Parts: sequence; C-alpha cells; structure tokens
Amino acid sequence: MVDSVYVHLGLPKTATTYLQTILWSNREALRERGVVVPGSERRDHLWASRTVREERKQEHAPERHRTAWDRIRTELAEADGVGLISHEFFAAASAQQALDMVAALAPAQVHLIVTAREPLGLFTASWQESLKNGASTPMSQYGRTVSRRPADIWNWRTLDLRLVLRRWSQAVPAERIHVLPLDPAAEREEVWHRFAGVLGLDAEAVAGIDLSASFPNSSMGVAQAETLRRINAGLDGFGTAFDRGVYLRSYLADERLVPQGGERFWPAPDQIAECRRRGEEAVEYLRGAPFDVVGEVGHLRVPQVLEERREPDSVTDAEVAEVAVDLVSRMLHDVRDLRRGRGLDEPGEAEASTGPRERLSRIGERGARAARAVRTRLSRDEPDA
Repeated sequence: MVDSVYVHLGLPKTATTYLQTILWSNREALRERGVVVPGSERRDHLWASRTVREERKQEHAPERHRTAWDRIRTELAEADGVGLISHEFFAAASAQQALDMVAALAPAQVHLIVTAREPLGLFTASWQESLKNGASTPMSQYGRTVSRRPADIWNWRTLDLRLVLRRWSQAVPAERIHVLPLDPAAEREEVWHRFAGVLGLDAEAVAGIDLSASFPNSSMGVAQAETLRRINAGLDGFGTAFDRGVYLRSYLADERLVPQGGERFWPAPDQIAECRRRGEEAVEYLRGAPFDVVGEVGHLRVPQVLEERREPDSVTDAEVAEVAVDLVSRMLHDVRDLRRGRGLDEPGEAEASTGPRERLSRIGERGARAARAVRTRLSRDEPDA
C-alpha cells in the first residue's frame, strides 16, 4: 500500500486542466519518482468522484464508470510510494462523503491539495465553463444560492474556498491540507513547481518532467459566451455527458467560439461585491487555522481596482447574430471537409439525374454518416466533463 495519498480536489478553474495534463502525460516518469497516478485513463478520476459523491446517475452508468473508484483503490493498495488522485469535482463532496473517502483510502495517510484563486476571476470563468457544459443560466442569475447537493459543481459550493475547506477539514487535519493560491502575474509553470513540491519532488525530479503537452483552458469573449448560452437554451437532444463534452465544450466552444476572440467581461456590481466578500472570508479563514499555504494568501483577494469590462446582459441581438453567422460559416466548412473526406464531395451523373426527393434522401443518409464521423473524430479527445 502507498504510504500516503494526495487528493487534488481543485477548486474548479484553478489550473486543474493544466496540472492534470502534466500528470497524465508523465505517469511513467512520475511512477519512477515514487508518485503513483492510479487508473487506466484520466476519466477514471472523474468517474471515481461521481461514486464518492454518490451521484444517482452513477448507478446506471457503464461498468467501467461504476468500478473506477474500486480500481483506483486496488492499484494504490498494490503500489509503493505516494498516491495522487486529481479531479476538481471532489470539491463538491459533503463532509460525510469526505470522511468516507478518507476511510476508504486507509491505512494510507491522506493529504489534500487545494489550488485556489481570487473569487471574481474564478466566478467569471466558472460561469463560462458551465455554458461549455450545456447550462443556459444568464450571468445575472448565476451563483445566487449555495447548493446543498454534492452533484452541483458550478456553484459556490465548489467555488468558495472557505466552504470547501470547512467540509473537508472534518476528514483531513488542517496540517495536511495544502492550499496553493494562484499568482495571476506568475508564469504558468510556477503552479506546477509548487504542486510538485507538495508531492515531495525536488528540483532535479521536476526538471525531468515534460510540460510540452500542457495547454491553457482558453476563454470566450462576452458575445461568444452569450451566443453559446442562447444555443444551449434552444438545444434539444444533447443531454448526455458525452454530447456536452464532445460537441458543446470541445467542438462548439473551444474549437469554434474561442478562436473568435471577443471582449472580456465581469458579472454585475453586486456579484463583484459578493466575490470580494468571499475572498476576504477565505483569507481570514486560512489565517485562523494551521493550513499549509504554499504561496501568498493575499492573491485570494479581489483587487480593489478593476479594469472596465462589459456585462454579458449587455450583449445585443445584433452581436449574437454576427457571432452566429461566423459560426455557421465555419461549421459549413467543417461539414464539407468531412463529406469530401468520405468521398461525398461532388454528386455523380446518376445522382444529378435523380429528382429532388431522392437527392434529399441520399443527403440525409450521408449526413448521418458524416455525423458519425464527427463523433468518432472528436471522441478521441473526449474531455473530462
């Protein structure tokens, strides 16, 4: 059995994708250094979080989803060194679920790694991430309550550092909870070096880790985000996690809307004030207990002076139309490229001589094949959520 297990539970939108990409692309190198990242694929940690948080849909999920938590624990029980589990959805666990998870990892000693950032940037980024996962809540209505449900991710339940630490510190003593505040002015690699230091990797060990596969999780502009929100509100038939992750998040948002650029944005003034209050509460909470803070706690405060930015509710119909026209144009190019790749680019003489009804029928059949081709291509890089 590994001597200790480090559970990296986010928070969401705190360089988690960046860190997890490094971990999973360097699993063998990390194991050589005594750090075991259990599981056969990255999504095993996502599925394990669903089991730990007792999500109802997990009961009817495929077997490899339902058994991920058991397989992770078995691998850790058969390994030596230090174990590492990483997924930001663990942050939503209740206090009892945290206790149960720690008990299930015994006799290994459990540590927590909590990456954190100032609440305003976190809140704004999390609303956008919720849109990438199919939500249609306007920014002005986002985050108005704190959910009591461990299944709710895009909520102050996981975004408020103090609330997360209050639940998890009932299962893990503060001395074994390592909080890494993100420095907005630092290079990206800095958070990785601090993260690795918590795991006990020295400078020589870190130098041998390949960071080339890591990438930033880019943001949409305000008009692009509002366009996606409206699409989600009118979209039917894309309710599965696969559909949301592959088609909405990866294809539509990351591959088509993010490259458009656009203006950055803030929430409403009262939401900014709430973010500022929660940041101050987090700083005071950290100072009142012996947490291991690796970095500057002041980075968790919302800056007093903010640059001028728009609110999403200010986006006009004309702006949405402009974004949508560009989006449809790019999507038509994608469909044509797929058809050409399948040998369906030009109608032959036989097709040209048929009537419109017959041609429409053939187009429908070919469209279905093209859709399957899209699904196959995108599923090679299916995201975590």
